[in-house]
Amino acid sequence: MSSERTDPLRVLIANERPDRLEVTTKIVEKLGHVVIARELQVSDVAAMTAHSMPDVALVAIGESTDHALRLISSIVQEAACPVIALLEVEDPTFIKEAARRGVFAYIADGEADELESALDIVLERFAEFRNLEGAFGRRAVTERAKGILMERHGVDEQRAFELLRAQSRNTGRKLVDVAASVVEGHLLLPPRAREGAHREQERLD
Repeated sequence: MSSERTDPLRVLIANERPDRLEVTTKIVEKLGHVVIARELQVSDVAAMTAHSMPDVALVAIGESTDHALRLISSIVQEAACPVIALLEVEDPTFIKEAARRGVFAYIADGEADELESALDIVLERFAEFRNLEGAFGRRAVTERAKGILMERHGVDEQRAFELLRAQSRNTGRKLVDVAASVVEGHLLLPPRAREGAHREQERLD
């Protein structure tokens, strides 16, 4: 296992076999992640993810049939998080089609030791992906907030960033949280109100 860990993931596990559900749960917890929901009915995963809001769902899919592929499509389309499929068979054609339908990754649901090793790698990669995606998201929010401040105050990019940083220091909040507040406040204003606020700010300036 890796010696360096990212933050624990909140994991939902679905497997219609109680014995495998128990094994997978123990492995995920042993790897340092948190199992927030368990489900015996794989068909209920989409609704369950919307309710429990996990970071990722581990879903055991049975034999390589059209039914299994339809189930994958439904879960990926409706679930509120990425899905990692636990497959009973190593069928290249089936795996390729499952990937086309949007699963984040797949794992062959083998013996406990093999499953643990595979889960360790896949969940760590997902955690790294999530952190990277979060970093890009934070950057995008900050850039959007700077654009709003540049428009509102008629300042350049550097000055807009200084406004965000000053507010962050004054309030003791993270800069990205301040930026998110600027973006959210802007989105809550109807178009005319935004224009009016902009004109009022210009008058005050």
